[in-house]
Amino acid sequence: MKSQSPEALVLVDGYNVIGAWNDLKETRDRHGLEMARYELIEILINYASHNFYSTKVIFDSQYQQTPSQEEQHTPFLSVYYTAFSETADTYIEKACASFRHSYTIPNRVIVVTSDQAQRHTVVGYGAEWMSSLKLQSAVTAANRQSHDYRKTRQPKRGRQLLNSLDPTVQQRLRQLRLGQ
Repeated sequence: MKSQSPEALVLVDGYNVIGAWNDLKETRDRHGLEMARYELIEILINYASHNFYSTKVIFDSQYQQTPSQEEQHTPFLSVYYTAFSETADTYIEKACASFRHSYTIPNRVIVVTSDQAQRHTVVGYGAEWMSSLKLQSAVTAANRQSHDYRKTRQPKRGRQLLNSLDPTVQQRLRQLRLGQ
C-alpha cells in the first residue's frame, strides 16, 4: 500500500497543455475554452489519483478583472485561477521559489509546461520539468496500465448463470443444494 503523503506535487500550466494536446485544441476550437479546461481537469483527476500525485492545474486570469480562486476537485487535484495581471508562469515560479526556501518541501515538485524559459527557471529552483507532450504520454501509459490491471483482476467465468453470481451467493446455493 502507498504512503499517506503524496509522492509528488505536480504543477500544471493548464493553457500550455491545452495548446499542446491535439485533442484538447480541437475541443477548445469546437466547444470553447471552458470545455477544454473541463476535459483537462477530468483527465488529470484520473492521472493524479493513479500516480498518487498532489496535482494543481494553474490557469491564467490575467485579462479578467477577477481575484485568484482555488477549487479543490478531489483530494489529489485542485485548480487555481490566477488573479488579474498574474500569469500561470509567475504563480508557478513563486511556488517553486517558496518550496526552495521552505521546511515543508514536498518530496518532488514536477512542473508541466512546454515553455522553455519556464523550464530553465523551475529547474533552477530544484523542480523537475515535464513537457506537455510528455505528460500526454504519461497519461496514456497510466490509463493503459490501469485498464490492464482491471482486466487481469476480473475472474474468468464460464457461461453458466451460477458463474455470474456473487461468490457468497454461490456458496449459499451450494449449501442449499446439499441440504445444509
